[in-house]
Amino acid sequence: MKAKAQTKGLKTMTMEWNGDALILIDQRRLPFEEVYVTCADYRAVALAIKEMVVRGAPAIGAAAAFGYVLGAKEITRKTYNYEQAMMQLKNVKETLARTRPTAVNLFWALDRMERKAVEHGKFEGLVRALEEEALKIAIEDIETNKAIGRHGAQLLEDGFTVLTHCNAGALATVDYGTALGVLRAAKEQGKRIKVYADETRPYLQGARLTAWELMKDGFDVTVISDNMAGWVMKQGKINAVIVGADRIAANGDVANKIGTYMVAVLAKRHGIPFYVAAPTSTIDMSIKSGSEIPIEERSHEEVATCGGKRIVPNNVNIYNPAFDVTDNELVTAIITEKGIIYPPYEENLKKLFEEGK
Repeated sequence: MKAKAQTKGLKTMTMEWNGDALILIDQRRLPFEEVYVTCADYRAVALAIKEMVVRGAPAIGAAAAFGYVLGAKEITRKTYNYEQAMMQLKNVKETLARTRPTAVNLFWALDRMERKAVEHGKFEGLVRALEEEALKIAIEDIETNKAIGRHGAQLLEDGFTVLTHCNAGALATVDYGTALGVLRAAKEQGKRIKVYADETRPYLQGARLTAWELMKDGFDVTVISDNMAGWVMKQGKINAVIVGADRIAANGDVANKIGTYMVAVLAKRHGIPFYVAAPTSTIDMSIKSGSEIPIEERSHEEVATCGGKRIVPNNVNIYNPAFDVTDNELVTAIITEKGIIYPPYEENLKKLFEEGK
């Protein structure tokens, strides 16, 4: 999976930018069909994010950045005034920001695009400057993921079997992946890595997406249902757990796909290291703990149906939080592009950002 980037273009498995539209692989249709959705305006990008055509915190952030560019293109065709354009871009930003509340990369990317628009300071060349910034965000994400992979690979020994939850691979990023990027880097180093992928109900990102990705890359991957994870660990089949993250608080609490907390508790019980692989853009130093992270609740139909068929009684109560929060004490280490962060997280995450200033 190699990204191609030029001044006006980008093409990866997850997304393509051709200067006029953002083209996304429809992750709702995988692994059975490889269908692509063309987003010609920012509203279409917002809908694609909301409806999970594109998903995964880094991929959402990059898609939103290109959505911002499409908004700027539309606005600059209707006005020739910088101040008016900036006022209308606020609406573009708000539309894109309302799509998914938990993934911090969405807001990080939109804030960065807005800063670039302010920094540019004039109408002439505004779209070009924003397009270049969106491409930078995308290319930086790929480079970041590869750095995460290099750092994380040192934690895996030849012959290890790793459990994953949800999908934190190329499909969840611009390319390469965070948690799956660690597996890819280890494989590139010649290590034999086997993978157990939790199915990740109710959206089945592990069964549909992680298995599909890893099989394409030649991994030995086995899908298990979520409630099998503890038994597989007890049998001694798992050497490490690696997951991604949608937001990490300043104290190291981790918001990730629902079910991650359960896997972390099981890993702790069985003495298995539990690693979180995520870019520093996913770390939100503005919130003290995971209790402050907004948790998205999605449509009850995701739980009520499977493969388009209803599997629960009509009118039964349903609760469908898309994410949960794993306490920092359950996290063995956080793998970032700047290195591996160990406890105490509050102290070491603060130091990480202070050194980056």
